[in-house]
Amino acid sequence: MSLGKPAEFYARVRAGILGPILTPDEVAGCEAILKAMEGLPLSHAAYALATAYHETNGTMEPVREAYWLTEDWRKKHLRYWPHYGRGYVQITWDFNYAKADDKLGLGGTLKAKPDRALEPAIAAGIMRWGMVEGWFACDKVGRHTLARHLPPVATLEQFKSARRIINGVDKDLLIARHALQFQAALQAGGWA
Repeated sequence: MSLGKPAEFYARVRAGILGPILTPDEVAGCEAILKAMEGLPLSHAAYALATAYHETNGTMEPVREAYWLTEDWRKKHLRYWPHYGRGYVQITWDFNYAKADDKLGLGGTLKAKPDRALEPAIAAGIMRWGMVEGWFACDKVGRHTLARHLPPVATLEQFKSARRIINGVDKDLLIARHALQFQAALQAGGWA
């Protein structure tokens, strides 16, 4: 599944969540995410876009954990430094970097150079596989995955539930509302 009418998708996000002017970085971020989400249902792509929008403070660019602070601060305060949060979903810990490195076939370069998680294609790949395979959270029922929480076209409540894939219920309603906007834009763009 991919966009059949990209101009309609971008017109819709320009008129809504990412508008009124799209920056080249916003477009590049959307492109990387949409490429990574190809083959997945509409709601899955919408939720990935909404998650990235939220986790990057609306920039659609992969970011560092506590990006407003210094590297010295991160080194001193984050027990998993240098494998602190980066990307669209803030992957953390060396073993998660190693898992992502293996899944994406990066030959050890992601674990050795964690800043590679800031490359849009890598950040989007981490987000896709982490959400599809449930890398980030589980409960007594099992792993929180896109398939567990979202049908092909989702409602507000289903998008709220999907927040458990990344971060419990933190900001679940806000992100669900973003997901609905992205879902409508993807529908306009002919995601199929």
